[in-house]
Amino acid sequence: MIPFFAPDEDAYHSPACYTFPMKRLIVNADDFGLTHGVNRAIADCHLRGIVTSTTLMATGFCLDEAAELARQMPRLSVGCHVVLVDGEPVLPPNQVRSLLAPGEDRFYQSIGEVLRAVTVGRFKADEIEAEAGAQMARLREAGVRLSHFDSHKHTHMFPSILRSMLRAASTHGISALRNPFEAPGVVSFDAARHNLKLLTRKTQTTLLRSALHRRWLNMVSRAGFTTTDGSLGVASTGTLDEEHLRTMLRRMPPGTWELVCHPGLNDDDLARVRTRLRASREIEMNALLKITAGELREQYGAELAAFGEKSTVSGEETASRVVAAEFKGHGER
Repeated sequence: MIPFFAPDEDAYHSPACYTFPMKRLIVNADDFGLTHGVNRAIADCHLRGIVTSTTLMATGFCLDEAAELARQMPRLSVGCHVVLVDGEPVLPPNQVRSLLAPGEDRFYQSIGEVLRAVTVGRFKADEIEAEAGAQMARLREAGVRLSHFDSHKHTHMFPSILRSMLRAASTHGISALRNPFEAPGVVSFDAARHNLKLLTRKTQTTLLRSALHRRWLNMVSRAGFTTTDGSLGVASTGTLDEEHLRTMLRRMPPGTWELVCHPGLNDDDLARVRTRLRASREIEMNALLKITAGELREQYGAELAAFGEKSTVSGEETASRVVAAEFKGHGER
């Protein structure tokens, strides 16, 4: 276990300078396929040159529309957003009963419930692999070429779930995934203390990183998969606005990182689905649309990247192999 410690957060306040080690940023929009408004927002952010990757929900209400949009936007890297919490399975419930809340045909509603079920050994490895594989297969059948995977509410941070998801992904020709652990220092405890929701998530993500990150990286490396140095925006989910986004970009350390975001329209379609993210989706969308690739490079010293071709970048752990194709050819406003 990595010992818990408070990093020197001031170390991330260095101004952008091309003599500094390179920074690459994958901007990944989650929940593609959830609603028409979410699809529209993700497509708009991609066409405006800031979102480079997205992850598609196999059980999303607007999956077919999202798959068609993906075909129309070949530069958009599309992965599978594996859902094992707060949703319904692709497979018949009797085939994945260990993954479902007792007495229901739905997954557990919260990540805390999933953690408790995993801790007592309730989840069966073969059922995790089967359900993850079924979701990936559905997306491939819709004509989507999958570049990577992640998971709803980051359930793949837990080793027993990760192991089965890696097997499913390998079967479907996927060899890259999200590193769900947040870069230390991009959100300071001092800033978070003014927002109880942010402070709670900051504390949780810090403890989870301390407990799980090194083992997680070793498992990914041994399985022959590639990932990034970590993520930005995990602790900020539901609270990410333009000011907070710019603060994170200033604090982002060298390496290849993934900005986890949830742009969308807070419309009638969204009101009909189960999600805690509603008004925050439009706030995130507007924040993203205020950033251009040129500004990212000039003010923050970072180049846009996408899950795709392998490239060599520095990592904080030798166990972490990284994947990122420099994202070129997008227009700037």
